[in-house]
Amino acid sequence: MKGFFDNNLFLESCSAKEIYDAVKSLPIIDYHCHLDVGKIAMGAGFEDVGQLWLAEDHYKWRAMRLCGVDEKYITGDGNFHDKFIEYGKILPKLVGNPLYYWTQLELKMIFGINEALNESNAERIYQEANKRLADISVPDILKQFNVEYIASTDDPTDSLSLHGKYGNTRVAPTFRPDKIFNFDDEYINILADVSGIKIETLDDLQVALERRLDFFVSKGCRISDHGFAAFPKEYADYEEAKRLFQKRKRLTQEQKDKLFGYVLLWLTGKYYERDMIMQIHFAVVRNNNPQMFEKCGADSGFDLIGKEQDVNDLISFLAKTPDNKRPQTVLYTLNDNNLSAIVCATGAFRNVKAGAAWWFNDTVRGIYKNLETIAEYGVLGTNFGMLTDSRSFSSYVRFDFFRRLLSNYMGRLVENGEYDIDIAKSISQDICYYNIKGALKI
Repeated sequence: MKGFFDNNLFLESCSAKEIYDAVKSLPIIDYHCHLDVGKIAMGAGFEDVGQLWLAEDHYKWRAMRLCGVDEKYITGDGNFHDKFIEYGKILPKLVGNPLYYWTQLELKMIFGINEALNESNAERIYQEANKRLADISVPDILKQFNVEYIASTDDPTDSLSLHGKYGNTRVAPTFRPDKIFNFDDEYINILADVSGIKIETLDDLQVALERRLDFFVSKGCRISDHGFAAFPKEYADYEEAKRLFQKRKRLTQEQKDKLFGYVLLWLTGKYYERDMIMQIHFAVVRNNNPQMFEKCGADSGFDLIGKEQDVNDLISFLAKTPDNKRPQTVLYTLNDNNLSAIVCATGAFRNVKAGAAWWFNDTVRGIYKNLETIAEYGVLGTNFGMLTDSRSFSSYVRFDFFRRLLSNYMGRLVENGEYDIDIAKSISQDICYYNIKGALKI
């Protein structure tokens, strides 16, 4: 029997351990996250482990609600001590949930505490963690985990005034224009102000977006991101899109989708021209509890897995961009029921690959499924590996979590006589670091 969270966690064989030794200390390139760049810039510290863990982490909020914890101790006015204690009480119930693993890894790797957090020891662990936290700041965490590159998530109207190099970590923006697809005049007016373009026509909108895109590139942006429920079923051409934009306040949902399709394809071409990577996250439905959305706002734990992406609509989108004018494109689905079909589709179009197991799927089983499906229906050796997708600086333990699971997956192949150990180590290093480093040209 293995010791509790010992150094061989998830590593079932000598081959897995050897592969893990080859990847565990590689630098981290976090190419998709929601970290607060301001905290990086100011070298912020943390007042309380409860603040570090529970101030913004909707993963933990959701788990606490599932266990019946009062909202006072989640997003309410409870203090962080009480919130931590409430979280400690429910942690043992999260057997098999990735939060359980991440929490215990955070305790071990950041605070040097290697015991199972529960109701009986929550107060003592809270006090001990806070003593150690007094000497830990954001720069300390970035240095400990050897974070080389962070791509934050940024709206086209953001100032990007704080992006740059901090110690050994480069912080670059990601162009995330989701809000424009509502075609809402309030947002369009903000875009007009920051771009210096009076937006009255579709052409004006395109000039404004392109001007902001160039500004992002000047700030080191190498990657874009889009998040939506599903790809459009129809796409307006330029002339129709111009007419639809002029009557944007009166569009049917079908017309809005067609206009969305036009702008999405237009942006795809602009990313290619600037040699950027394009990320697309789909099969998600947002803010499903109206009462709690009104109380807590967006990103508070009420987003859900949407229905499967229609693969024909994905294929239609990819087919509308020629192979020689398509940016590097990474696809993430929140509903992995048809993951094999999505991964298979990437093989029909150049510069398209499946991304990491996203959000609800970054579980032990979900990551194994992602790795196995990409290996069987696509090419695992060119994969970009892990990212945090997180608002919490302590989430960098997720890279260790992923590297252990990848090492174990590759180790099984070696132990079965299917794969060479030296090649397994090299390919695992590529997946964990070198593939994305090369793609981002950093």
